[in-house]
Amino acid sequence: MDAPVLAVVSDLFFVARIRETGRLAGVPIEFARTPEQIAASLGHAPRLVLIDLTAGYDYDRVFAALEGAGPAVLGFTTHALARQTQPWHPRCARVVTKETLTQALPRLLREGVKA
Repeated sequence: MDAPVLAVVSDLFFVARIRETGRLAGVPIEFARTPEQIAASLGHAPRLVLIDLTAGYDYDRVFAALEGAGPAVLGFTTHALARQTQPWHPRCARVVTKETLTQALPRLLREGVKA
């Protein structure tokens, strides 16, 4: 089985969109909302982590859980919140808007952030 993509997402619209896109693309997706769930999912060696930078998580703890784990982190935000989420951008391999994420999701799930 392919390595999963870990999605740190709480917005139900994006959970459903990511789950369905993953299914159609043949990419297994795991979801996590807490640092403990993230740590447990890292045991499955995800190849990519999608993280919603607008969800109000304790990002210090989230990124601490991800540190040294290896997978590339793709953060997503909105145009309106880009400045507020700026402190977390350097901890991501790439940051995109939710609009870009939606448009490029199948390719990003298959190819990761290098695409």
